[in-house]
Amino acid sequence: MPFVPASMKTAALRTSRTEELPTLAAATRQTAPVALRWISEPDCTEELTHAELLDQAARAAAALTRLGVRAGDRVAVHLPLVPESVIATLACGRLDVVRGSLPVGLRPHELRDRVREMDAKIVITADGEQRCGEQYPLKQVVDRALTGCPGVRNVLVVHRLSRPVSWKPGRDLWWHDELGRYTEPLPRSYA
Repeated sequence: MPFVPASMKTAALRTSRTEELPTLAAATRQTAPVALRWISEPDCTEELTHAELLDQAARAAAALTRLGVRAGDRVAVHLPLVPESVIATLACGRLDVVRGSLPVGLRPHELRDRVREMDAKIVITADGEQRCGEQYPLKQVVDRALTGCPGVRNVLVVHRLSRPVSWKPGRDLWWHDELGRYTEPLPRSYA
């Protein structure tokens, strides 16, 4: 390869990038790119565009606000790798809320200790998850863990599996019901 001075290399890169930018911008305006693609174990795919992701985050933030969460409060998130985990993270960021991650494999007493240390007011979990072809009840583990956590006011439950779910009226709420309360487009604090 012949020697090319550095000044010529940079000039060539700038020229090619400048020529590509209008094409990329035009293509981006025409199709909404997928911001999040999730493939579940039974091989189902969920895709969210950037706008859909921000809309869901705005709805989740509104739901958390309605449940009394304010800036500086703590929300414990006990979710497997599902889109709602990303949405919960974005919602907490919108509200300036501390999001605490609780690993899915913890035992009830370990979860209880972490929720107490965190002083969480809300726990977001799923009814269950599927791994290696088997279903694991996450909500059941959270229920056992929360027996010693009187500071937790609500548990938002993401519906992921078709199975019976233990329920504590007044405390437990379905994620989709709470986000579904907001039918109008919500204002975005960021774009």
